[in-house]
Amino acid sequence: MCDQDTLEDGRRYEAAAALSRRRFSALSLGAALALTLPAGVRAAPVQTRRVVIPGADGPCDAVLSTPTTGPAPAVLVWPDILGLRPAFETMGQRLAEAGYAVLTVNPYYRKTPAPVVQAGAQFGQEAVRARVLPLFRSLSAETTMADAKAFVDFLDAQPEVDSAKPMGTTGYCMGGPMVLQSAAARPDRIKAGATFHGSRMVAEGEGSPHHLIAQSDARFLMAIAENDDARAPEDKTVLRAALEAAGRPHEVEVYGGASHGWCAIDSAVYHPELAARAFWRLLDTFKVALA
Repeated sequence: MCDQDTLEDGRRYEAAAALSRRRFSALSLGAALALTLPAGVRAAPVQTRRVVIPGADGPCDAVLSTPTTGPAPAVLVWPDILGLRPAFETMGQRLAEAGYAVLTVNPYYRKTPAPVVQAGAQFGQEAVRARVLPLFRSLSAETTMADAKAFVDFLDAQPEVDSAKPMGTTGYCMGGPMVLQSAAARPDRIKAGATFHGSRMVAEGEGSPHHLIAQSDARFLMAIAENDDARAPEDKTVLRAALEAAGRPHEVEVYGGASHGWCAIDSAVYHPELAARAFWRLLDTFKVALA
């Protein structure tokens, strides 16, 4: 999760990483993303447009990337704590190139339009934390579930979406619980959920996100950072038990060598090789669940 331990781990990782911050900042987002993609993925031509969605509490700004080859299964993407920004737009485009209609949303639309941080911002920066933490604290399971219903309805109404096919959702960092909340909010449509370095997936009390698994009807992929697992080693066991009790097909894996945030292409702890492996597992999950 994004906390003081994450900050310290990130600083240690940056000091040891072969890909220095200077080299990373010199890469374009497109070039950085190319590092995350395994060979053999045939890219479809993609179109991207900015959209405004009738959200549960007002207009929500978002980005919709779709293959130009025809209607495709839809995927709802929840960004990490830094919100919708160019990095996640580019990541959504790459997923669209794999054959999906990808909607990446601004979870903070009630407070402000995206982006909420400048290019290159990192959670480790004090000014960035001061900006995003109040926005993060304004969200709840109730707001996310209401939004998920609205976003699913929006997607099903788009001509680029094959509404006869199941829908998927992905989430990063704070987006991890949002995946579970979305799947529980629309089990009739969301049949696949993938979380990458999800934060606070397991908590005390009945309000813990993992309890929502029983209300879902989805196949799940949960990719856990090594440092997140080190701080909460029982979480993966709790998640697997909840998935098995609900009878949900699943894959829960700790990615050794990965730090919290490793899949976001603009993260200081971005790990190209492990991000590529997580992306492959995502495509395999969607291939089965969204057919």
